[in-house]
Amino acid sequence: MGMNDTPSGERIHIGFFGRRNAGKSSVVNAVTGQELAVVSDIKGTTTDPVMKAMELLPMGPVMIIDTPGIDDEGMLGEKRVRKTKQILNRVDVAVLITDVTQPLEDSDRQLLRLFEEKKLPYVVVRNKIDLPGADPAAESAELPEGAKVCPVSAVTGEGVFELKETIAHLVGTGGEERRIVGDLVKPGDVVILVVPIDSAAPKGRLILPQQQTIRDLLEADACVMVVKETELKETFDKLKEKPAMVITDSQVFKRVSEETPEDVPLTSFSILMSRYKGFLDAAVHGVAAIEKLKPEDKVLISEGCTHHRQCDDIGTVKIPRWLNSYLGFPVQIETTSGREFPEDVSEYALVIHCGGCMLTEREMTYRMKCAGDQDVPFTNYGICIAYMQGILKRCLGIFPQLLKELED
Repeated sequence: MGMNDTPSGERIHIGFFGRRNAGKSSVVNAVTGQELAVVSDIKGTTTDPVMKAMELLPMGPVMIIDTPGIDDEGMLGEKRVRKTKQILNRVDVAVLITDVTQPLEDSDRQLLRLFEEKKLPYVVVRNKIDLPGADPAAESAELPEGAKVCPVSAVTGEGVFELKETIAHLVGTGGEERRIVGDLVKPGDVVILVVPIDSAAPKGRLILPQQQTIRDLLEADACVMVVKETELKETFDKLKEKPAMVITDSQVFKRVSEETPEDVPLTSFSILMSRYKGFLDAAVHGVAAIEKLKPEDKVLISEGCTHHRQCDDIGTVKIPRWLNSYLGFPVQIETTSGREFPEDVSEYALVIHCGGCMLTEREMTYRMKCAGDQDVPFTNYGICIAYMQGILKRCLGIFPQLLKELED
């Protein structure tokens, strides 16, 4: 697999921000070792970020995002702030380029506030140290405590190597590895997976979250039993001891919940996927927005993959049907699939997203943060269905901490 084949979701995303006259484009070019940025005489000619996938040592495959230069007039306009936040939701590290011969501008401070608000690792570049009278230490007092500062000269190349090392260090090795469910069971535990084989199931195979869950349980040395919802009761009767857990497809939640003894932990693939992709907490806190929906409200149902829609499709048919029936009135429902996800979701009262098995964790986080920035509640299929069927608390029993937060 060549360098260019690394999927963009797996690359480290590095965003470069700053004013044009601070030499932002020249610093980007010095770091990447190639003309990447659009260097133009007219201020503000580029309004969209320039993205380029490349290999950057010592990090490996990265995605460089060069954002439009912020105008010197200081404050970013409202639209610009929204666009900047969207870019920040996609990056792993932010690089702010400033001019060492000038005091910090309002726009620099505003960007620093956004980095801090997003809890994003960042480095402040003090460019133009080759100029006479440049004092890299002069502005450090203005920066937030603990901010990393790199003095560089894009012209002579001084400090560029150190800057790359600093970026690599900020990226780190990535946090703890997430598990789907393997950390919640012990070796030898019996886990029952309920998998309906309906018209939407791909012929001859299981869908990705089911495969991934089986794999994760086997790695945890658990014993996995896979049954259809019609065989569940019989399976319980055959077992000498109660299973450690039942994991079901959300579409058959109601039946499975009724047939699973109260003292057996129950959850769904979709709920486990949302934890694996890092948005379980947001989805659980977002689902209560269903109670506030009014007939004129719009709800966005968004699916990560673009599979062929079946006649009884979960995203476009079942959830809308259950939602309207739960509310007692129809709401306006819009659906998106695959890579399409509106940057502006402010017109929606709620976003209901699939488990995101076909999207990278970064893409899921991006969608969740976009909704969060616009104060739009965000939840997912499994949590939404469990909530409407009155079994959400039961399905979260395996996450006592989250349950406690809900009850508080």
